Amino acid sequence: MDGLLTSEPDAATTSAPAGGDALQRLASLLAVDLAATNAAIIARMASEVELIPQLAAHLIAAGGKRLRPLLTLASARLCGYHGERHVRLAACVEFIHTATLLHDDVVDESDLRRGLASANAVFGNKASVLVGDFLFARAFELMVADGSLEVLRILCNASATIAEGEVLQLSTQNDLGTDIPRYFKVIEGKTAALFAAACEVGAVVAQRDAATCAALSAYGSALGMAFQLVDDALDYAADQDELGKTVGDDFREGKLTYPVLIAYADGDAQERRFWQRTIEAGDQTEVDLKTAFDLIARHDAIGRTIARAQAFALDAKAALAPLPDDPVRGLMMEAADYAVSRRR
Repeated sequence: MDGLLTSEPDAATTSAPAGGDALQRLASLLAVDLAATNAAIIARMASEVELIPQLAAHLIAAGGKRLRPLLTLASARLCGYHGERHVRLAACVEFIHTATLLHDDVVDESDLRRGLASANAVFGNKASVLVGDFLFARAFELMVADGSLEVLRILCNASATIAEGEVLQLSTQNDLGTDIPRYFKVIEGKTAALFAAACEVGAVVAQRDAATCAALSAYGSALGMAFQLVDDALDYAADQDELGKTVGDDFREGKLTYPVLIAYADGDAQERRFWQRTIEAGDQTEVDLKTAFDLIARHDAIGRTIARAQAFALDAKAALAPLPDDPVRGLMMEAADYAVSRRR
């Protein structure tokens, strides 16, 4: 799970804390709710099947940003909610997210997750897929226990959309004929959908009107788009130790990401042949990753990807404009800027 806490603070912070990045400060502001969410996650990780808590402990050790459950907690708090449903739904969102990570690492044959050996590298593909299924089942238990058909609709639709996005990505892999709108449809599905749902259910449990629910959904969707675009850029620009995963994985796996689409579209005939050989045909040598980095740099594909991410971040902040001006909203807006400026 995404960096579970080990203790619960005495009281929630009432003003935005100083220090750290936006997500750290948002986590501090919502510390009581986050601790309760972490406790709910741990409780529902329990199983008599020993491999399940063992693999869960491995995921917990890997840490993470805890962004998606934080969005549920923040959205509920921003909407004035004072009950406990948002805690269970934040845990539900995290289960969905972690289940997709387990499945993705198997599909992508990834060896690292957040700087540590991925679960599939340690426990094998079969165990990772099955524990991912277990987490999905736990997520749906939490949805049903919440009792809201609207919450169930939002999170079920998001789960289906994530799967569709992953399948669409698989179908576009190695296909340089993929255009930007189709690429955006991939990341809307595999990343932005859960961000949007995580925010929207926070408004739903607070019984806010349709306009508020739509505003928070729009915020989450735009934030997710920005987040994924930056992920795409970091795969070609980050320091591997800082990033926490192997740099160049997208290239090795033949994934069509925004920087590659830019470099291919703007490249000359020789450059296009390089991408056709390495991405479409999967014929790669030891020096090809450096060549890919050079071509990405030549066409300023990283800068242009970040610029597109910044546009989505602005959309995210604009979506929050009608909501109450308080420390939670301020940090949610800063989280949009952090999504673009982060280095991992």
